[in-house]
Amino acid sequence: MLNVSIVIYKHVFSEAEQLIQSLLKSDIINKIYIIDNSPTPNCDFNISGLTYIFTGKNLGYGAAHNIALRKSVKNDILYHLVVNPDILLETGTLKTIVDFMDENTDIGHVMPKVVYPNGEIQYLCKLLPTPADLIFRRFLPAKWTKKSMERFEMRNSDYDKIMDVPYLSGCCMFLRTEALKKSGLFDERFFLYPEDIDLTRRIRKHYRTVFYPHVSVVHHHARSSYKSFRMMLIHVWNLIKYFNKWGWIFDKERREVNGEIVRS
Repeated sequence: MLNVSIVIYKHVFSEAEQLIQSLLKSDIINKIYIIDNSPTPNCDFNISGLTYIFTGKNLGYGAAHNIALRKSVKNDILYHLVVNPDILLETGTLKTIVDFMDENTDIGHVMPKVVYPNGEIQYLCKLLPTPADLIFRRFLPAKWTKKSMERFEMRNSDYDKIMDVPYLSGCCMFLRTEALKKSGLFDERFFLYPEDIDLTRRIRKHYRTVFYPHVSVVHHHARSSYKSFRMMLIHVWNLIKYFNKWGWIFDKERREVNGEIVRS
């Protein structure tokens, strides 16, 4: 019924242990894939209940998840969970989301409520971004962009209701594999960061993409591009590729989708 993939890079087992133990307790999971992009294999992840795949090189986030996603699509597994190793979730969360998607077959992608370890909500429901949304967010003081960021992050919704969202975070993506057959998998041109924007908006062409606040997960959210100059350059370069694909100023779909969401 459900496959799960976790991509790791130079992780120690303890960093993902709580997530893995929760997943192993679930009776609705078919396979749990650990895709390891590290330069050397880690035998700690090669344990009973996990399918460990060592790539031998850093393929990037989307390309590594695609290894497992192709298996789910090929084997007609109904759902696939793409999840970060720093996510914590209760075993029952998965069953609740499965039941919700079973009842709503027009939904192709669900993201639960995501919170910090202290319980504070992470505002990960977003409109399709303009270059200004992402550039201002990254380089300008927060007080200068507060109003535009609140709109971009859909904060007027209070994150307390089920809602259709055109850009859902890649940290916890609950995907219907039939939707992936129509939309395609992660675009492997993106090494890191905008692959979740790209996939969500492609799925949305065929299915609803939905925020589901009635269950939550904890995300430690490292925000590595804010701490590393190299990761910042990777972030910026991949955003350039994203806007080259979808449009910088002239993106008719972005204008129409965002207008529809804001009016709803």
